[in-house]
Amino acid sequence: MRTITTTEDLAAYCEAAKAAPYVTIDTEFLRERTYWSKLCLIQMALPGKTGEAVLVDPIEGHDMSMEPLYDLFRHKATVKVFHAARQDLEIFFVEGNVFPEPLFDTQIAAMVCGFGEQVGYETLVRKIAKENLDKTSRFTDWSRRPLSTAQQEYALADVTHLRVIYEWLAAQLAKNGRARWVSEELGILTDPETYTTHPEEAWMRIKTRTTSGRFLAVVKELARFREEYSQRNNVPRSRVMKDDALLELASTRPTTTEELGRSRLLMREGRKAEIADGILAAVKAGLEMKPENMPKPDTVREQLQVNTALADLLRVLLKAKSESLGVAPRLIASSSDLDAIAAGMRDVDTLQGWRREAFGEDALRLCAGEIALSAKGSEVRIITL
Repeated sequence: MRTITTTEDLAAYCEAAKAAPYVTIDTEFLRERTYWSKLCLIQMALPGKTGEAVLVDPIEGHDMSMEPLYDLFRHKATVKVFHAARQDLEIFFVEGNVFPEPLFDTQIAAMVCGFGEQVGYETLVRKIAKENLDKTSRFTDWSRRPLSTAQQEYALADVTHLRVIYEWLAAQLAKNGRARWVSEELGILTDPETYTTHPEEAWMRIKTRTTSGRFLAVVKELARFREEYSQRNNVPRSRVMKDDALLELASTRPTTTEELGRSRLLMREGRKAEIADGILAAVKAGLEMKPENMPKPDTVREQLQVNTALADLLRVLLKAKSESLGVAPRLIASSSDLDAIAAGMRDVDTLQGWRREAFGEDALRLCAGEIALSAKGSEVRIITL
């Protein structure tokens, strides 16, 4: 096992990767104690059983530049293969402002090739590579050094088996003609907006049934402060205040340090002067927000007049189509999307891109009374009217 800790060695390996049709890549990171993920290890493997697999250690090689890796990411003749790439890509986007191109995500490819929703790497190793993974190092602390032999072997297995998985899935996509489906999903992964959190929009992720404009105004300002503080100080949002504490503060609306101290849910960290002052300032800003600037809850879907019989028929159609395609139903359409279609909405994800081709067109025909469904045994058939 070779571990790379210098810019020169990383550059040499990445140059070799540029001559290959693809390279498999994975990372190990920690995020429990920070807002941004801390990159601890990068694993890479070249094609074939004899293709060299290496560990790139940014902790041991703290002076090592990642630019040779980013240059490989920009090299379009070599496919960069990941499994469940979202968190890996976020790290590289935040640290290097770069996305791997072209990209292949085996989890997405596996989902459109009949392996179910969010299929795990271990499942693909077992079903495609016909191997078993040693899971003993799964929950290890990857920031500690030195790494044990078991840790290194576990990390390398994340990219060595990935070679077989990639080649098998790429062949399947060429056979079933669904490469475009994967490409559309990858477009979301390589969109900077996927990884950009706007503090002024942070309130939208907080679940509350209260629709009061003033309450939501305070929630918005508290969420904005929490997001800005967390990003600036690289600490988890929960270290500043958890969602339940934020909602409590939006309800009690403390205006003094003494009133803030009565919070039942605010943890000790949130009572420190800098955070306490920020909370009080946020509450004040929420209370003073002009009515026309107050956030408004998205109640459109809640007010939909859903044709329940049609929604049930759409669920039957989805089940039939997903089974015939070998694709998990939830990957094609969510239950709320089906209800929205049954209520007359057409601006839903299910009616866009490959999902429209796989299911949406027939869903619209069903809504328009152009097709019907019939059952014969366990089979559901589509009948043109």
